[in-house]
Amino acid sequence: MPPENNDKTIKITLDDLANVTAPENDAIAPVQSTGGAKVYGSINEPADPQTQVAEEKGSILLQAWFYLGLAGLIGALIGWGICEPWFVDGPSRRWGNVLIVPFIVALLCVGFGIAESVVERSAKKALTRGGISLPLGAVLGFIFEFIAGIIYAIGISICVELGAQTERNPALWIARGIAWMVFGAAGGVVYGIIGLSGKKMLYGVLGGVIGAGLGGLLFDPIALLTHGGAPSRAVGFGLVGMATGVGVGLVESALKDRWLYVTAGPLAGKQFILYKPRTMMGSDQSCDIYLFKDTNIQKEHAIIELAGSRIMLRAIGQTYVNGQPVRQQVLMSGSVVQIGRYAFRYQERQRN
Repeated sequence: MPPENNDKTIKITLDDLANVTAPENDAIAPVQSTGGAKVYGSINEPADPQTQVAEEKGSILLQAWFYLGLAGLIGALIGWGICEPWFVDGPSRRWGNVLIVPFIVALLCVGFGIAESVVERSAKKALTRGGISLPLGAVLGFIFEFIAGIIYAIGISICVELGAQTERNPALWIARGIAWMVFGAAGGVVYGIIGLSGKKMLYGVLGGVIGAGLGGLLFDPIALLTHGGAPSRAVGFGLVGMATGVGVGLVESALKDRWLYVTAGPLAGKQFILYKPRTMMGSDQSCDIYLFKDTNIQKEHAIIELAGSRIMLRAIGQTYVNGQPVRQQVLMSGSVVQIGRYAFRYQERQRN
């Protein structure tokens, strides 16, 4: 039998609704996240907060123009310091006069060859690259000094024909600057060879030519201000080395197409320009991008491949893109890649 009140309708009046109150202890309580922030929940759940890494402030020490400039300065001063005790002013010449420029060029090349590896704290890679850079730089030092000598002699003869009589004439400074562009080109060649990239070599040569040309232009004015001798050579050659390194770093950064900017981790602030068709990332020092001080990172953890106009990330170990775990992912400009304690922002140069 159906109940007697089966046909009765339940009626709720406005007065009934007005008298309804929610108990205070039933309020939605916030959940404390691992980072200390209060999370109230969402119908669109975000990625695991543990996969999100806060962006860190980058160090100027990791900027290419800075560490290459410093490497050029140190290399030039070491080369000068080796040869200066056997260098004589005047018409007579000793072995220091003959070898000072090739030595400086060779040690510039060594500095450029190992600078990035030193910054990345890869002693193994620095030793390998230094071992290649030293003989290569020495050979190029002698060859390029010969070429620069010819260019300088031609430049001086032109200046004399135009009426330049003393070393105070700026035309002679320009002649030296043009000739010494050759030394910057030598550093750029080695920089590209060590990096196994023709494009890197091109950028290195262009930056080296600009930097060394500027340094060579200022060499004679410095000698005039310091009244010649050892101090003027130290300052002049040091400036040439530093300007060459800064030029290489600035030109390379200005002309880059695709790169990873490190936003978190021990290398925060450094950028890795993607020159090669295949870039390996991992905790092995032989990797193109060496990720140290993290036991969660495998020796070969991820690969970035250039496939035409696309950049493909292939993960071997645990890798996140924009907070989501991935195995294979096409990277778009602005994508954030996280591997262990490191985070990278992939960027592309905008094309018109």
